[in-house]
Amino acid sequence: MNRLDGVKKIGLIAGNGKFPLMFARAAVDRGLEVVAVAIKRDTSFWITPLVKKVYWLSLKEYSRMFEIFRAEGVVKVLMAGQVNPRSLFYSDMGDATLKGLLASVRDKRPDTIFSAVADMLMDKGFELIDSTLFLEKFLPGAGVLTRTQPDERIWKDIRLGFDMAKHVAGLDIGQTLIVNRGSIVAVEAIEGTDAAIQRAGRVSNGGIVVVKVSKPNQDMRFDIPVVGPCTIRHMARVRGRCLAIEAGKTLMIDRPHCVALADKNSIVIVAL
Repeated sequence: MNRLDGVKKIGLIAGNGKFPLMFARAAVDRGLEVVAVAIKRDTSFWITPLVKKVYWLSLKEYSRMFEIFRAEGVVKVLMAGQVNPRSLFYSDMGDATLKGLLASVRDKRPDTIFSAVADMLMDKGFELIDSTLFLEKFLPGAGVLTRTQPDERIWKDIRLGFDMAKHVAGLDIGQTLIVNRGSIVAVEAIEGTDAAIQRAGRVSNGGIVVVKVSKPNQDMRFDIPVVGPCTIRHMARVRGRCLAIEAGKTLMIDRPHCVALADKNSIVIVAL
């Protein structure tokens, strides 16, 4: 039985980027009403015409999210997109509920925080569901996605990077590792993939291989790997050679544009 049987309305916690927009379009196309809680200065304003209702909140109004979903009759909630990591370092969150949540967790790793949010939603009567709902076609299957093909040197870096990235992701440090000719030149931390690529570019003379993976026990409700045209543009700026992603577990935004941009810049895209 479909877990959405009988559900007419769904809640969306919308972070930044195109991920929330993709879900909103897909959900509306299937006849669902989407009630979005958007984050001021993070969420794209393009969310507004895509959903039934949108409520713009700052982190200082975090606890209002539960009141909004309850008033709207929402039971199922989906989280898409991320919040600016700098928000974790604000000295005053303002919202007592959010401050209590952050004080209660053992560390500030994304997985820890998102798990705590999921638990709080459940405690308040909501269910956080798989963030890839309706978006399965955007999870590429295994294979080389570009006309540009990897040579043996790239394959060696991919194999090294994939194994090491899985270890790093398992520690919830980051999900991206960057390799160049057998050397690990950057490991993603809280700053995100694009910033890690820029950092790798500063220490490499081109040729980097960017490997992005899911966590060994990836919770598909949140923090899934996402790549898109912006990823390829950052790689092109530092003369990167290859983007390797995990097949079936990585959301690729605007795949035709990604592939065309990669081929134009002689960048390989491989799904493993």
